[in-house]
Amino acid sequence: MAAPQINPSILSADFANLQAELERIASADAAHVDVMDGHFVPNLTLGLPIVEALQRVSPIPLDCHLMIEDPDRWAPGYAEAGAAGVTFHAEAAAAPVKLARDIRAAGGRAGLALRPATPLEPFVDLLPEIDMILVMTVEPGFGGQSFLDVTLPKIRRARAAIGDLDIRLQVDGGISAATIERAAEAGADVFVAGSAVYGVEDVAGRIAELRALAAACG
Repeated sequence: MAAPQINPSILSADFANLQAELERIASADAAHVDVMDGHFVPNLTLGLPIVEALQRVSPIPLDCHLMIEDPDRWAPGYAEAGAAGVTFHAEAAAAPVKLARDIRAAGGRAGLALRPATPLEPFVDLLPEIDMILVMTVEPGFGGQSFLDVTLPKIRRARAAIGDLDIRLQVDGGISAATIERAAEAGADVFVAGSAVYGVEDVAGRIAELRALAAACG
């Protein structure tokens, strides 16, 4: 399994100072950018113009998680804007294979996200078309939720399905020093953490701690 990556979520950052907040997490592997449209999920965050601006100033790659309707139309634009990774929801995509290919053609890594109750099995045959699976470990749409242990069996099944393929397995929701080991043991290797990172003074220290905890279990 690949070395663990820590992708802090800027959903927990100070939105009035996003450039400074990105610089605080410069030791992370990527910045996780939650894009919500108020339709696929009830919350509303930021969109493509903000991502374009962040891309110009971020010291680390942007990992965009699109919690939006009609990702088939909108997702490739995030890759074109320079996002290193663009993850869309299986529940929202009309043509996930074409969309993944469009994201890759635009220069991004394509990710497929599954809500906690969405089964993995219908999408196993699509795995060669994507670069990452995101298993949501909370219901998408809000930060600060508690990790759902009921998602651990799905993480294990995803790891088994990936096998020798070069595909990352990301978890997002409730990841902290208290939960990251369980997710890593189940097979995750990319960890999105919001308040667990931005809620402490020593951000770099927390990122290093989370990375070490995951590495010890992976």
